[in-house]
Amino acid sequence: MPNQNNRKQSNRSTQYNGPVKLTPVPKDLEIAQAAPILPILDVAKHAGLAEDDLEIYGKHKAKVHLNVRERLAGRPNGKYIVVTAITPTPLGEGKTVTTIGLSQALHYTGRNVFTCLRQPSMGPTFGIKGGAAGGGYAQVIPMEDFNLHLTGDIHAIGAAHNLLAAAVDNCLYHGNPLNIDPYSIMLNRVVDINDRSLRKIALGLGTREDGVARTSGYDITVASEVMAILALSNGIEDLRVRLGRMVVAFAKDGSPITAEQLRVAGAMTVLLKDAIMPNLLQTLEQSPVFVHAGPFANIAHGNNSIVADQIALKLADYVVTESGFGADLGMEKFMDIKCRASGLAPDCVVLVCTVRALKMHGGAGSVVAGKPLPPELTRENLPALLKGCANLTKQVQNARKFGVPVVVAINHFDADTPAETALVREQAIEAGAVGAYSSKVWALGGEGGAELADAVAAACELPKSFKMLYTNEATIKEKIETIATQIYGAGRVEYMAEAETKIKNFTKLGWGLLPICMAKTHLSLSHDPKLLGAPSGFTLPIRDVRASVGAGFLYPLCGEMRTMPGLGSHPAYESVDLIDGKVVGLF
Repeated sequence: MPNQNNRKQSNRSTQYNGPVKLTPVPKDLEIAQAAPILPILDVAKHAGLAEDDLEIYGKHKAKVHLNVRERLAGRPNGKYIVVTAITPTPLGEGKTVTTIGLSQALHYTGRNVFTCLRQPSMGPTFGIKGGAAGGGYAQVIPMEDFNLHLTGDIHAIGAAHNLLAAAVDNCLYHGNPLNIDPYSIMLNRVVDINDRSLRKIALGLGTREDGVARTSGYDITVASEVMAILALSNGIEDLRVRLGRMVVAFAKDGSPITAEQLRVAGAMTVLLKDAIMPNLLQTLEQSPVFVHAGPFANIAHGNNSIVADQIALKLADYVVTESGFGADLGMEKFMDIKCRASGLAPDCVVLVCTVRALKMHGGAGSVVAGKPLPPELTRENLPALLKGCANLTKQVQNARKFGVPVVVAINHFDADTPAETALVREQAIEAGAVGAYSSKVWALGGEGGAELADAVAAACELPKSFKMLYTNEATIKEKIETIATQIYGAGRVEYMAEAETKIKNFTKLGWGLLPICMAKTHLSLSHDPKLLGAPSGFTLPIRDVRASVGAGFLYPLCGEMRTMPGLGSHPAYESVDLIDGKVVGLF
C-alpha cells in the first residue's frame, strides 16, 4: 500500500456527509439541487490541495494547476481502478453511476479516494441520453454545471479545432502556397450539438470573396482530434507538439500537411492553455472528483485525461476512473492507447453489468431508447439470462487478457431476483472474475456499494502482470487483426480498397508504429449492432483507416460510423428550462 503518511486522509470517519435518502428515489436533478455542497476550497483542502494550486470558477468548481503533479512527484501512486462494462443496451448499464458510487463507497468505508471522469458532451445531454453526472444517489455536483458548460473546456477545444479548419481554407484562398490537394482535406469543423443537417455541407458559396468552394461537414466537438490530444497529452509542452503534428490534408505530391506548416499550432495552444488543467468538483458525499476531457469510445479513445489521473494518483490511495462503453471499446483503448501514452498501469478492472442487459443479449427482448422496457426484461428468465451471460464471460475474458484482476459489479434494479443475481455471480466467477457483487449505489449512495468497495480494495492487492495486446512494432494489419480476433471474436478481417490504400500509405509515412483506435458500434462486440451476446467467427469489415497523428493513433472504421449524431423526435432539450432561477428538466 502507498505510504499513508504522505497523503491527506479522508475527512470521513463515522459521519455521513451526503443527502438524506428518500424512497422512492427522486429525479436526479432534484437530488443534486437538494444535496449539501461544500465550497470548492474545502474540497481541495480535504484532498490535499492548497488555494494556490487552484484557478477558482465560482464557489463550487475550480481548475488545478499542473505544477501540483511536479510538487508531489516524490509520492508513491495510489491504486488505479478502471471501470468498464459489458456490451450495453442503448440506455447504458449504469457505468458512470457505478464509477461514482464505487468512489463514494470507498470514501464511506474510510478510504482516501479520487474520482476521474470525462466531461459530457452537450449533444447527448440535449439529445436522448440526458445527463452524464451519474444518477440517483451516486452523482457529481453541481450537476447542472457538470452537464453544461462547466469551465468551458469543450468550447475551447471547438475554437482551437475551428481555427485550424479556418487556416486550411485561408491557405486555399490565398493562392494555396502549401499546394494542398482540396480533395484530400480530412478536417471537418465541429460543434457540440447533435445536428445531422451539418454532416455534409458546401463551403465558399457566393463570390470569390466568400472563399474557395468545396464540400465539407461538421463533427461533434468531442470527436475532434483536438479533444483526443488534450486527453492524451502529458502537459502543455506535449500538447503543443501534438497539435503541431496534426495532419489535416495532403499536398498534391502526397506529402502530409500539418498544423505546424499552417503556422496555427501555437495559437491553438494558447486557446487551450487553461483547458489543459483538470476541473475539480465533488460527489454527493463530498469526495473529490476531476472532470476532464470527453471523447466518445466508439469513435475516439473514450477516456478522461492523463494529467487528471496523474495528479489524482499522487493525492489519493485509490483513483477510480471510467472508460467509455464496453470493455471491447473504452477499456481496450484505455489499456492499449492511454496506458501506452501515460506509462501507468491499472491495479483492478471493475466490469459493470445488469440483469436486464444480459437477458437482452440472451434474446429475451429489445431495448429502444425513449420507450419502456419490454415486460420480458423485467420478469425472471433464467434461461435467457444464462444465454446472455456469454457476453459477460467474453468481456471478463477480454479484461483478463491485460493481466489485471477483474471484479464484476451487478448494477441492481428492483426487478432483479435473487436467483438471477446468483446466476450472474456464478457465471462471472467461472469466467475468471475474482468476485461479483450487487451494487445498490443508485438508491443508497456509498452505503449501497460498501461490499463492492471492500472487494475492489482487496483485488487491488492481488498480483498483476499488466501487458498490452500488441507491440508498437507490429504492423497496422497485425494490430487491427489482434483486436478483431482476440477482443471482438472475429474470424477474419476484410479490408475495403480505401483501407488497403491508406494502410500502405501510412506505413510508408512511418505511422505504422502508432496504436490503433477502432471505430465501431458500441451495441455489439462485432461491427453489426444486431449481433448480440458473444458472436464469433464473423468477418469484420474495415472500410477506411484514418490518421490522428497528433493524438498518436490510427483509427480504422468498422462499417458505417457517424461522427455527428442526430436528434430524435422528442429530444431531451424539450424538457429543459429555467424557472425561478433554477434549471429544471435536466434528466
